[in-house]
Amino acid sequence: MGNSSIYVGIDIGTTSIKVIIAEYLKDQINIIGYGNTRSAGLNRGVIVDIDQVVKAIKEAVKQAEEKANIQISEVSVGVPANMLQIERCKGMIAIGNEDGNSKEISDLDVRRVTEAALVQNLPPERDVIDIVTDEFIVDGFDGIKDPRGMVGVRLEMQGVMYTGPKTILHNTRKCIERAGLKVKDMIVAPLALSQVALTDGEKDFGAILIDLGGGQTTAAVIHDHQLKYTYVDQEGGDYVTRDISIVLNTSIENAEILKRNYGYADETLASSEDTFPVTVVGQQEPEMITEEYLAQIIEARLQQIFGKLKADLDRINALQLPGGIVLTGGLAALPGVKELAQKVFGVNVKVFIPQEMNLRFPSFAQVIGIVEYVTQENEIDQIIRRTLDGQEFISKPKVNQIDEDEQQDVETDFDPVADGYDTPRDKKKEDKPKRMDRFKAIFDKFFD
Repeated sequence: MGNSSIYVGIDIGTTSIKVIIAEYLKDQINIIGYGNTRSAGLNRGVIVDIDQVVKAIKEAVKQAEEKANIQISEVSVGVPANMLQIERCKGMIAIGNEDGNSKEISDLDVRRVTEAALVQNLPPERDVIDIVTDEFIVDGFDGIKDPRGMVGVRLEMQGVMYTGPKTILHNTRKCIERAGLKVKDMIVAPLALSQVALTDGEKDFGAILIDLGGGQTTAAVIHDHQLKYTYVDQEGGDYVTRDISIVLNTSIENAEILKRNYGYADETLASSEDTFPVTVVGQQEPEMITEEYLAQIIEARLQQIFGKLKADLDRINALQLPGGIVLTGGLAALPGVKELAQKVFGVNVKVFIPQEMNLRFPSFAQVIGIVEYVTQENEIDQIIRRTLDGQEFISKPKVNQIDEDEQQDVETDFDPVADGYDTPRDKKKEDKPKRMDRFKAIFDKFFD
């Protein structure tokens, strides 16, 4: 794939695997090929059978290559928010010569200060996915976005580090490599999704992005153009399908068809008179079911999912963000999902639908966002990403071992305080109530 203007994104979801091939010309993305196959080997967004996932990836890639009439060799892939940790990081290096004289800052210096920011104690089961810089500081002068070409004796970098479980990252990379491809970039999925689903104002003033996927539902809080917080509920569209299957005593395949063809998320919008046939297990003749009855089944599960999301978002006062909620993902295509979400959350809600030809479905938002995110990376972002790609750091400290209770606290506790982040790594679980009080107090003040 020698042409640098060609980008490939892949979204490995629980219900489907999507691939798009895009050409980036004149600051515009043109999608020239796409593939979409049924997933296998995933459970709640996590790979559980590599062989099945590899087979599905190959099929989706083949579809995209045939439509684009090109062969691809490397892809950018989204990493789900499962057990994602967000924390501040900073690095500082000397760039002057031995006499203390100033020196012009180069690409190598940016790389070195990134390596310095990476020198910290990560648990052995976690890896860095990405680092997003806030600013560089040269000899005390802050707010610098690109320090290259400037002169100084000290260079600092402050930013945000995203880490994830090694198991998820390794399995994702392994599946793509076994499918005959190279992983070019690994992108934090909510960050990629926000690139296309949120406006510049929503990313600036703050909004909540909810991805209604098949295997899970992910809520991401975006504020000041940064990902501040994520919450993953292990229920999604597949649970709705199973509910329909169990209540109506029909197969999973039939339940999925009923959901897509006749389903409403809000029963008040469904008809109590319009009926449709349902093939019932053990019966020769189908039963007639009303739209309203099917909607009641669907709404019950969505009420439960939205209720858990609301409880968690209320805990950090995120629902006070002026951008409200933006829904996307496959389940967001259900009629009435916007109306139901507004009733549950009590804020303004809208549904994002991509406008690209043949891809005007909420389920394609993620994979389009992956390509959009990569094309918007500047040279500094690329230097940082190359630094993260398997290169040895300048120095690596010993990794501290932590006990099981502490690790559980790290995975589930995150305090997005006034500066946006907090590092809970050395805090004990018994301090949790105290931290939560501080957490809410700070956010009360922050959104006042």
